[in-house]
Amino acid sequence: MGIPVIDQVKIQAQVLVPLVKALQAELGEARANALVRKVLGGLYRRLGEDWWQARNTQHVGDNMASAFAAFARGEAIDYTVREHSQDRYDIDVTGCRYAQFYKELGEPELGFLLVCSVDFPFAEGFGPDMTLTRTQTIMQGASHCNFRYRRQQDGSR
Repeated sequence: MGIPVIDQVKIQAQVLVPLVKALQAELGEARANALVRKVLGGLYRRLGEDWWQARNTQHVGDNMASAFAAFARGEAIDYTVREHSQDRYDIDVTGCRYAQFYKELGEPELGFLLVCSVDFPFAEGFGPDMTLTRTQTIMQGASHCNFRYRRQQDGSR
């Protein structure tokens, strides 16, 4: 089954946190963060494309349920499914060990940059008719993360 995503994140943080901090010191926080978002965004968009294409269905609910099961492995997240259908998948993440890990590191801002900000490019990889809305995250101090995936019926975004 491979290494749970939470463990991958912890391993990657050993390199990425000092690297991003060095980039921020050299380039300034805004430029460094923009560069990190650009690079990670491209990588996660391609991962989203590959992941979506590997599924044998266009069922949004089933595909996203599978993705969240992978992200939750190792007891990484607690979540409640609000809607699971052909064109929608709504969940609230109520417990997040990713956020807990970065908080313990004293780096929740980097946790948001390196973990939470890649959710959108990953979803973009699912195709132009898919959208993700998320207005809050535990990483940024909210009580829960609210993920809302939608397939736009007319193809508009």
